[in-house]
Amino acid sequence: MSIEACREKFKSFLADRSLRVTGQRMAIFDAAFSEDAHNTAEDLLDRARSIDESVSRATVYRTLPIMTESGLLREVDIGRNLKFYVANHDNQTQQAQVVCLDCDRIFEISAPFMEWYRNTVSSNLGLTPVAHRLQVHARCDIFRETGRCRHRN
Repeated sequence: MSIEACREKFKSFLADRSLRVTGQRMAIFDAAFSEDAHNTAEDLLDRARSIDESVSRATVYRTLPIMTESGLLREVDIGRNLKFYVANHDNQTQQAQVVCLDCDRIFEISAPFMEWYRNTVSSNLGLTPVAHRLQVHARCDIFRETGRCRHRN
């Protein structure tokens, strides 16, 4: 889905919930969709403020759950009391993450089997799945050999 289509979907999502489409919310949207990277809320705050200096920290923290609920943003928790957010252009949720423990980089890989797995496991227990996550934590082979991670920015 194009960024413009995602922008319109976000505006419609806000309107459907009787939430205002504000310049601050749209700056946060633009910050999140400006690059295909995993960002913390603070990263998005900095980027949004470069678009609209009036963006407040509180607005970022209130807007991220809205964007996540809309399906336009995915929240990635790597288990270190720090959540990352990544734009979800195609609303694809069948992603697994591989987290490099040497540089904290998050790699996204397609995992189409996850829907089948979550449904099968849940139904065998008489449950209805509402969310799922597959995450692998790994060490960089090159880092162990050379002391430098090729993925580190």
